[in-house]
Amino acid sequence: MFDPSLTPSQPDRRRMPFDREVWVWALAVGLPGSGVALLLLWLGDYSLKLQWTLTLLVGGGWLALAASLKRRVVFPLYTLANLLEALRLGDYSLRARRVHGDDALAQILREVNTMRDTLHDERLGAREATALLERVVAEIDVAVFTFDQRHRLRLLNRAGEQLLDRAATELLDSHAGELGLDDLLRGAKVRTEERSFPGGTGRWAIRRRTFRQDGKPHQLLVVADLSRTLREEERQAWKRLIRVLGHELNNSLAPIKSMSSTLADLVARAPRPDDWEEDMRQGLEVISNRAEALSRFLAAYSRLARLPPPTLAPTRVGNLVERVAALETRLAVAVEEGPEITLVADADQLEQLLINLLRNAVDASLETGGGVRLGWRRALESVELWVRDEGPGLSNLENLFVPFYTTKPAGTGIGLVLCRQIAEAHGGSLTLANVSRPRGCEARLRLPLARSN
Repeated sequence: MFDPSLTPSQPDRRRMPFDREVWVWALAVGLPGSGVALLLLWLGDYSLKLQWTLTLLVGGGWLALAASLKRRVVFPLYTLANLLEALRLGDYSLRARRVHGDDALAQILREVNTMRDTLHDERLGAREATALLERVVAEIDVAVFTFDQRHRLRLLNRAGEQLLDRAATELLDSHAGELGLDDLLRGAKVRTEERSFPGGTGRWAIRRRTFRQDGKPHQLLVVADLSRTLREEERQAWKRLIRVLGHELNNSLAPIKSMSSTLADLVARAPRPDDWEEDMRQGLEVISNRAEALSRFLAAYSRLARLPPPTLAPTRVGNLVERVAALETRLAVAVEEGPEITLVADADQLEQLLINLLRNAVDASLETGGGVRLGWRRALESVELWVRDEGPGLSNLENLFVPFYTTKPAGTGIGLVLCRQIAEAHGGSLTLANVSRPRGCEARLRLPLARSN
């Protein structure tokens, strides 16, 4: 009857050892035959010398066969135990022999050899992967720290040493409070803040994750310096802005300066020509037009810099697309309907975005006599709205979202920039790409369904 108090971790101490049990059973197997033979021998009419001789032979053979049976059963188990112990200790140099055949022992030994090869390959791969990971962690320009459940530092990389301005030998096993990192192990897991460390001051991106090692909770803390990246991005942005502003200002100021100099010479001339008033009027008109163009340019820049945050409300995608398509009167826009989707978004901003994309598409298609299609579809965890034209395509994809860059004579160069700002303010993205069948361009707006009902 099953005894629930006996478990593999609590063996029955009253039970006979296995090798002794095999020995007893081996003796028991030979007992009937040997007993009957000895009984007949001693009950028969034989000489005493013969009886003792045969008794010794039968008994010795019986014990020898029992010992041989025990050895054949127990010895392979000891061998198997030694192989498994070697695998447990990470020694993969031992292999089982006599694995040929279809008997049970050969199959077990083959499986042990296969397990040995598998564990050896996995151990080798794990060591190589660990070495590579350690090298990557050591070389990346991001501070990485690992703390145990008692907030004791267990691991850090070279960037972490530089951040704390101390060697790893001095930092390991230190409490997070002693290192000034205790507050980073609490609060939001992902945040950005201004902070001073022994190794530097600036703006830092802080990320924290929890993992388990040996069944115990640990925390992974990653601290990345954003100041250098932000300064470089800011410098590049200023360079682009100054280049564009300088170009536009020169386009307006150069003719103004030239015309002002011409008019000054005209006024200073004596006697003045008969048509000097007409020349003066035309010159002032040129100056006025260029000043007005410069004013429009600055107004467009102000509009780009003052885009308000979106006012979120439920918005049906189908109604939005139909409304935008109906506003275009120069060309009939084909609408390809998609599934019913309601987004939580700023309908006015999305409408302005689609109007700009649709206007560009119609302008391109009118050059070639092609058509324009507008539609939407669901894509995994997002919704895609697309505008496809049959125009000549885009000639310069790299400068599409550069502020004030335009290929249109009367363009301001802020339409696509505003469109991308609106898309990113909604957590989405905007891309434009040329298509070949039919030739043209496709603008694709992707908005996350995480904001949808």
